[in-house]
Amino acid sequence: MKFFPSRLTVALVAGLLAQTGFAAEPIATVNGKAISAERANILINEQVSRGAPNGKELQDQVREFLIRNAVVEQAARAKGLDKKADIVAQIELSNQAVLLRAYVQDWLATNPVTDEDLKKDYNEIKSRAGDKEYNARHVLVQTEDEAKALIAKLDGGAKIADLAKESSLDPGSKENGGDLGWSNPANFVPPFAEALTQLTKDNYTKTPVKTDFGYHVIYLEDVRDLKAPEFDEIKPQLLPRVQQQKVEKHVAELRAKATVK
Repeated sequence: MKFFPSRLTVALVAGLLAQTGFAAEPIATVNGKAISAERANILINEQVSRGAPNGKELQDQVREFLIRNAVVEQAARAKGLDKKADIVAQIELSNQAVLLRAYVQDWLATNPVTDEDLKKDYNEIKSRAGDKEYNARHVLVQTEDEAKALIAKLDGGAKIADLAKESSLDPGSKENGGDLGWSNPANFVPPFAEALTQLTKDNYTKTPVKTDFGYHVIYLEDVRDLKAPEFDEIKPQLLPRVQQQKVEKHVAELRAKATVK
């Protein structure tokens, strides 16, 4: 097994993990400079959290990794690289990122997301989603005149799938004949969603639908009832979303209080 370090600073905010690994201080000295057990245990905990077995093999790999890092770091400092302005700035940004993650972790621990918060978010999502989902195709073009010409072709019996393959500017659906699959209107920009929900099965928009992407001709193939998942079923997915919302609100409050010149 090989030790592959990745985003090592993430471990600094993984404070809920039990510290396991090295107990003695230091774990090694490199040219007289000590490597702390705390630093090694951070890396061990990160690997254990990802499923690596914690034992002598992992500890030896972490120790060797840190020794190699220390050797290279000392060589860089000997060349004065740590004094270069751009390197100093990168180090400062890295240190700041660690501190930011630690602060967010600490703030969430003292301001945890409650079931009430999660249920509120669940109900808002459920309300926006509505009770229907739609299976539609569309053709996206650049101008209103192009869209009107496509509508005229549909009036004359042309197939929406053929028109999409020939003319659509949407790379995600063009090759599939404009097929958008079963989707909730909430997944689309408002003008598109509004036009879609006004259609009946096997009908298309009689006027071009303008969005920031261009002009659309939308064809509704089918519609069916949408059964929302139960709260407990999607609760784990809601947690990081609501945590992010709470953190963003808190950061906005800190920003509003800050004196910025």
